[in-house]
Amino acid sequence: MDAQLIAFTGVAAGMVALPGADFTVVVRNALASRTAGLATALGVAGGLLVHTALAVAGLAAVLVTLPVLFRTVQLLGGAYVLYLGISALYALRRRSGQSEEGTADDGAGRPAPREFGRALRQGFLTNALNPKAPVLFLSLLPQFVPHGQPPLPRTLLLAAVVVVLALIWFPAVALLVDRLGRWLRRPRTARVVEGGSGVALTGLGLALVTGPLLR
Repeated sequence: MDAQLIAFTGVAAGMVALPGADFTVVVRNALASRTAGLATALGVAGGLLVHTALAVAGLAAVLVTLPVLFRTVQLLGGAYVLYLGISALYALRRRSGQSEEGTADDGAGRPAPREFGRALRQGFLTNALNPKAPVLFLSLLPQFVPHGQPPLPRTLLLAAVVVVLALIWFPAVALLVDRLGRWLRRPRTARVVEGGSGVALTGLGLALVTGPLLR
């Protein structure tokens, strides 16, 4: 039994499941439709794949050694998350003038291919533009490489574990939201969820944008 691999799986599961921008975007898009939620979940997993690949290749070390680059990427990521938050709040305001009958949605309709691609892109960019993720992986992965083992195969395995966990967790969140869709898509509940996700994303975006500027 590989005790270190089991320990890493537990740590990685906690990291993946930790609520944040990824979780919020998946929930928000899953309220639109099951397909949009699953597309967002796949996008998040794709972003994690990029981060783990960077960590395995050692390229993430550049973000540590070049603070200007790190802060630039952090500003870009924060600006994108802030954009998603403001967009959610704007959409909530736009719908507030509609009748409850008009805003009700059973989630049965499937999004057009363009909407699927947009949801996929949102999930990918939300995760991929988080500069802290590759630094975290770069510092975490080596801790679970047994002494004397070739580092490359082991880190590839650990990276695969993270991506697989994301492919399990985020689609499960999307499916759960869709399962509860009849209740969550009630006009009043939908407004609360939409407003909450908008506020959360806006707050996260502001924190990421102002962090580098205040240093």
